Amino acid sequence: MSEEMDSIQAPEGWAMPAAPVAGSWRLSGRLWPTLRDPPADAEAISHKLMVRAGLVRQLAAGLYTILPLGLKVLERINRIIREEMDAIGAQELMMPVLHPAEIWEQTGRYPLDEQFGLEDRGGRAMVLAMTHEEIITWHAARELRSYRDLPQSWYQIHTKLRDEPRAKGGLLRVREFQMKDSYSFDRDDAGLNASYQAHSIAYRRIFDRCGVRWHRVESDTGMMGGRGAHEYMAPSPAGEDLIARTADGSYAANVELAVSVAHEPAFGETPGEPEPFDTPDVGSIDQLVQLTGLPAARLSKNVCVVNDDGPVLAIVRGEHQVHEKKLARIIGPHRAAHPEEIEQWFGCPPGSIGPVGLDGVRVIADETIARGHYVTGANREGVHLRGAVLGRDFTAETADIREVLEGELSVVDGQPLLLEKVIELGNIFKLGTRYSEALGATYLGEDGNERPIVMGSYGIGPARIAAAAIEQSNDDAGIVWPKPLAPFDVHLVLIGASGTEQAELADRLFVELTEAKLDVLYDDREDVKPGEKFVEAELLGCPLRLTIGKRTLPDGPIEAQVRADQRAEQVPLAGTATAVRELWESLP
Repeated sequence: MSEEMDSIQAPEGWAMPAAPVAGSWRLSGRLWPTLRDPPADAEAISHKLMVRAGLVRQLAAGLYTILPLGLKVLERINRIIREEMDAIGAQELMMPVLHPAEIWEQTGRYPLDEQFGLEDRGGRAMVLAMTHEEIITWHAARELRSYRDLPQSWYQIHTKLRDEPRAKGGLLRVREFQMKDSYSFDRDDAGLNASYQAHSIAYRRIFDRCGVRWHRVESDTGMMGGRGAHEYMAPSPAGEDLIARTADGSYAANVELAVSVAHEPAFGETPGEPEPFDTPDVGSIDQLVQLTGLPAARLSKNVCVVNDDGPVLAIVRGEHQVHEKKLARIIGPHRAAHPEEIEQWFGCPPGSIGPVGLDGVRVIADETIARGHYVTGANREGVHLRGAVLGRDFTAETADIREVLEGELSVVDGQPLLLEKVIELGNIFKLGTRYSEALGATYLGEDGNERPIVMGSYGIGPARIAAAAIEQSNDDAGIVWPKPLAPFDVHLVLIGASGTEQAELADRLFVELTEAKLDVLYDDREDVKPGEKFVEAELLGCPLRLTIGKRTLPDGPIEAQVRADQRAEQVPLAGTATAVRELWESLP
C-alpha cells in the first residue's frame, strides 16, 4: 500500500492524514471541527458538548451526521454490546430498513403516526423501519419450523427511523438513529422467561461496562404490546421520562405504571349526606383550598374527557393529577372535553362538575377516592358539596389513574418514593405470541402439534448511552468520558514542530503506547497553538493527557493530567509506555 501511495501523482503540499495505527490516530489533517460556543437552540448539555467537541453536526431537525471522533465513541459502545450479546448466544444479522407495508398490516401496526411511509415506483406501499418485530417474525416463520430449532436469539445494530414530532435534545430525541434490537424465539413461556433473564444479565453488564449510572424499572408495553416490560433508565436532568423509585432500589417504575401508598388526610366525621355550599367564582382546586381551608387531599378533582363512546368523568384527589396513559389503558384514546360540551352534559362550567346525581356519563375514580369523604362539584354553577362518599352518594369504577407524588410510600416496603428524571437507554419486552400468531410463525412440537413461537424483543440505543454518559459526567471545560467510552485512552499533545527532539520523542511514544494496547490521539498539528490544544483536549475529555515539549527533555518527566479530577502526574522517560499503561489502568 505504501508503494502505491508513493506512486500517486500529487501536487506539491498534497497530503492525506496518516492511516490509523491499530486504534490510534495522528491528528494532523483529520476532520475535527470544534466550536467555542454551543448551538443557539441547544438545551441539553450533551447536545452542546457533542457539537462543540466535534462529535456530531446537525443536518436538519432530528437528523445528525456522526463525525469521525463521534463514530469512535459509538464503535466502542457497539463493541461492548456485541460482546455481551454474543456471550448469551445471540447471533448477529442485518435486516432491511425498507419494508413492504403489508407485513405491518398483518399485525395492525400500519399506518402509525410515527411511521415514515412511501410508495415504490410500482405503487406498492412501503414503510421505513422504526422497529423490526414484523420483519424478524416474517423470517422466523420461514426458518424455524421444529421444536429442535428453538430457542434462538437474533440481533442487529442498525438504522431506525421515526417521524418524531418533537425532535430535540441532540441525540436524545431524533428522527434517524442506530439501535441494537434483538429478538428471542422460544417454545413456551418458561423459555421466554429464560431468554428475558439472559437479556437482563447482558443489559446489566453492558450498562455497567459503559460506566453509566442506571436503574431498571417496570414499564408499560405501549405500542409493542405483550405481557410485560422493563426499561433501563439513566438519571439525568435532561431526561424526558420520569420514574418513581425507593432510595435502595427495592421499587422502581416508570410513572406511567408506578403505584404508591398515598398519605391519608384526617377526614373527620362523615356527614350523613352531601351538604351543598356556595363557591362563587371558584374554578380550580387552589381556589377551593383557599375558600374551604381544607387540604387538597380532602377535595375531589374532576376531569372530563371524551373517548369514542362519549364523555368520561375521571376523579382523583385534589393533590393528584390524572395520568393520561393510565386512563387510556382503561378507556382507550381520548381528548379533553370542550367547555361547551361540559355545559351540555353537566349543566355547569368545568369548575363545578362532580359525580353526584350524574346520569349518562361514565365515571372512573382513582382507588384513593374509595376511602373517606370529599368536597366535590354539585353540577350547579358556583355550588359544591361537602361529604360526598363513593358507593353511598355516587357510583364509579375504581382504578389506579393518578400520577404518584414524591414522598408517597412504596407498595413494596413502605419506603418514601423519589421522583427522578431519566434518559431511556434500553427496554425489554415479553411479546408472547402477538406477532407470531399474526404472521404465522409456528413450530411443530414434540407431540406433533403446531404451536405459535413465543417471542421477546430487546432494544438499546447506543447514541443514547453516549449522550447519557456526557450528561452524567462533564464539567465547565467539557466532557469527562467514562474510561470505556472515551474515543481514545490517551490524548498525546506535542508542543513543537516536526523534526525537533520533542517531536521525535512524541513520535516514538505514540508507537510505544499503541503497542501497549492503548488507543492514542496524537495531536501533532503544527498550526494550532498550545493553549488551543489544551482547551480542545479538555473539551474532548479523554481519560489521560500527556504533554511533550522542550521542558520534557533531556531527562523528563513527562507531564500527565487525569481528566476526571484534573490531577497532575509525572511519568518518567524510562519505561514511559509501561508507566502510562499502569496509570491508565489505575483510573476508575
